[in-house]
Amino acid sequence: MVEITEVLVHSRAERAGIEKNDILLSINGNAISDVLDYRFYLADTSIDIELRRGESVFTVHIDKGEYDDIGLDFATPLMDKKQRCENKCIFCFIDQLPSGLRESLYFKDDDSRLSFLHGNYITLTNLSEQDVDRIINMHITPINVSVHTTNPKLRVKMMKNKHAGEVLSYLEKFKSGGTHMRGQIVLCKGVNDGEELLRTMHDLEKLYPAMDSVSIVPAGLTKFRDGLYPLEAFTKDECREVIKTVTEFGDKCKEKHGTRLFYPADELYIKCGLPLPCADFYEDFTQIENGVGMIASLADEFGAELPFLPDYIEQLGEKHRTVSVATGAAAYDFIKSLCDRLMSLCDNLTVNVYKITNNFFGQQITVSGLLTGKDIFEQLENKELGETLVLPANTLRSEGDLFLCGMSKEELAEKLSVEVAFSSDEGCDFVSKIFGVEPF
Repeated sequence: MVEITEVLVHSRAERAGIEKNDILLSINGNAISDVLDYRFYLADTSIDIELRRGESVFTVHIDKGEYDDIGLDFATPLMDKKQRCENKCIFCFIDQLPSGLRESLYFKDDDSRLSFLHGNYITLTNLSEQDVDRIINMHITPINVSVHTTNPKLRVKMMKNKHAGEVLSYLEKFKSGGTHMRGQIVLCKGVNDGEELLRTMHDLEKLYPAMDSVSIVPAGLTKFRDGLYPLEAFTKDECREVIKTVTEFGDKCKEKHGTRLFYPADELYIKCGLPLPCADFYEDFTQIENGVGMIASLADEFGAELPFLPDYIEQLGEKHRTVSVATGAAAYDFIKSLCDRLMSLCDNLTVNVYKITNNFFGQQITVSGLLTGKDIFEQLENKELGETLVLPANTLRSEGDLFLCGMSKEELAEKLSVEVAFSSDEGCDFVSKIFGVEPF
């Protein structure tokens, strides 16, 4: 049972007489404990909702379209507390954070509901057999799983959880129950690479088509690793070897299943200097949120936007526009190539592209999503920024207001005395932010 914190005006719930602070007990006789129960049982077209108001228990009836909302809000999106991760993974990024950041950054979630709702990856160690049955019975799919290794003993070692190996059995149970999965392998040098990586890919291939894609991502290592498991970054040659191993295995899967199934992260290509594959390599881009195919996707969308460039140039008119773009070290060369292309096609446009070194977390962290407002400010303070500074949207938290260091976007704009715009990883958005107009 959960408390209703808001009833939307003119909603079905309001018309049925439901009020703020009512306690939601059940829908069609099914007890409601969290958002999964609520969304699953709310899908019916004819629902009887049992509620408690003070000491009184009553029922209202609502007829609705399938999957239509009825207008209720709750204290938290999950209608419950987030489940905390109980593992001590040797590569955990949160354990590598310095002190003094926002308290919420230190919370380790491992919640299957967030996997379904927001694409978060879970380790399975928080799930019971009953939880697995519930996911299957409710057709919650896909489930995003942080696998890392299918060697039970090694998984226990990597995650420092005695149950980490045995819960791998849930993968087969999900497959049998019709639940689709997406996997992630955080690769640690000398731990789960080499032969162990091959073993894991062989085991996960057996789960196809239930397991429809797997990303291979190198562990992110900050400068705050004192007292933690000794991990080293992959060298250029080692990155090449990982790419070769994953690509050759993926080629065999492509021939056998019609999909390559396994994808190396963009970061691996960039670090060793290999050209990134074209967009077709990534098929449906199912692992793009893991940094897999982001550059290929943006390149493809950027190319698709170029035919509309005359419209952007017409909007600019005779006015000369100077803007700046800042990004992480990993994407710098690529972003600069896009901006150079725009300038070559538009005489009235100047784009200054700046590489931001991650001094906050350490220079081994090169992705834009882990840049801080502090580093951006300190490295752009005396630079020519023009009318607008364009930053990747993923430098902000999901609410779109704060950088990792706690600086707000408004504070950064004030400090740099420039308008700051944030671009998504979509080509049309990037071009429109450069020109300062709406996409065509």
